[in-house]
Amino acid sequence: MIEFVWRWRVALMASIVGVVAAIMRFGSLGYPQALVFDEVFYARGAYSLVTMGYEGEWGGENQDFANGDLSQLSAEADYVVHPNLGKLMIGWGIQMFGPTPYGWRFMAAVVGVATVIMIAFIARHLLRSTLWGGVAGLFLAVEGEHVVLSRTALLDIFLTFFIVAAMGLLVIDRTSAHRRLLAAAAFDRERLGLGPGSLIPGQGPNLGIRWWRLAAIATFGLSVSVKWNGLYFAAAFLVLSVIWDWYDRKKCGWENWFAGGFVRAIPAFFATIIVVPLVYLASWIPWFRSENSWGRHWAENNPGEGLTWLPDSLNSLVHYHEQMLEFHRGLDSPHNYESNPWGWPLQIRPTAFYFEDVTDVDCGAERCISAIHGIGHPLIWWVGAAVLLYALWRIFRHRDMLALTVTTGYLAAWLPWLPFAHRTIFTFYTVTMAPFLVLMVVWAMKRLAQPDHRRGKWWKPGAIICAVYIGLVLILAGFFYPVWTGEPIPFEYWQMHMWLPSWV
Repeated sequence: MIEFVWRWRVALMASIVGVVAAIMRFGSLGYPQALVFDEVFYARGAYSLVTMGYEGEWGGENQDFANGDLSQLSAEADYVVHPNLGKLMIGWGIQMFGPTPYGWRFMAAVVGVATVIMIAFIARHLLRSTLWGGVAGLFLAVEGEHVVLSRTALLDIFLTFFIVAAMGLLVIDRTSAHRRLLAAAAFDRERLGLGPGSLIPGQGPNLGIRWWRLAAIATFGLSVSVKWNGLYFAAAFLVLSVIWDWYDRKKCGWENWFAGGFVRAIPAFFATIIVVPLVYLASWIPWFRSENSWGRHWAENNPGEGLTWLPDSLNSLVHYHEQMLEFHRGLDSPHNYESNPWGWPLQIRPTAFYFEDVTDVDCGAERCISAIHGIGHPLIWWVGAAVLLYALWRIFRHRDMLALTVTTGYLAAWLPWLPFAHRTIFTFYTVTMAPFLVLMVVWAMKRLAQPDHRRGKWWKPGAIICAVYIGLVLILAGFFYPVWTGEPIPFEYWQMHMWLPSWV
């Protein structure tokens, strides 16, 4: 009976957050009938990939493609600066539903909903609570940056999906490893005749091949196959996995816990430097298979240049990557919506994806507009900035492993961009921060409502504060929904959402 109730609660939690996420992402997904922001690159590139096997040059006006005119696609290869996987996934939606706005946004919405559900389960495990897992999933379901990117055919939502999936696999790996470490510690103490709290000689057991961690490494390879900055997350989370191992070995009581964790990290390191490149290389199979791909025959046309010891196809791919790297290094052209990453935690300069006057819909006002702004949910982001400071204090003052766990993804998504503040970068990159932002915020909420000293019991004032906060988050999500989805609204109502001058 207890197991049935437990399963029923978990199923209900997953169903609620999944339904809310789907409503936010699939509602009027085909609107607007236009290429929104950088969909001009990725939607058209995806169509080209799944029809020709490579990305071709497009002519004509952007709206021609949105209106169904596909005649402007030429056989001439286009120079693109991101790997293929995200665009291939966009293309799967196009194959299912055609080259329509719904078709090229479909897979973004699917992985957006999947990410919400994964975060709910990750939070449930980390916080040991189905309720708090549901709150985390609900917060991500209504988080503006994640909603907007889940409704747009850009790459970053796919990057976010694979990063969260990889973290989830590492959490499963840790749970499995910890269970085995506890069993080994109990066995060694009994074998050596040691008391329950005594130190155990040695480093702890060799757990063999950790398949869940290997799966996480491969999934990080998929994230890099969407955008290169997946490498930052791979490095951060795999280091965190080693820290978990040290922590668990020490907690179980082995004297040489550090050496034990370090030695076992060496195979994981070599697996990473082998598996991630192999997965990444596999994502370029369409490029290898298409004779007309950009730069496909560079090595053959330039004998004696590049890495001549490689086969011509790989030499050409390396040269192509050198070109892409040079492009990214020089990406510093001014843009109306570029943002300084120092302002990302407060969403100082959100990205305007779309803004048009609407004349064919009566919104009940003299001027009607359709606008899509990548504005992160203010109550979640602004509270999250304060929670980050608290979490860092917990890490350095109390060596709080859970605080480190919930902040790692946030910091991995943010800190690497700070040295590149001079480049043309955008706030919508923070969609990769959003899942870990809600983990941080909900972790802090639990500490407020169920303080450690109460051993899981509720503190009524803290619980009331959290309940009011959840209500305000949901109400504000409803208020911002029109400017996250492009729903036609009066111009004056749009102005009510522009809380900061930098949001206009």
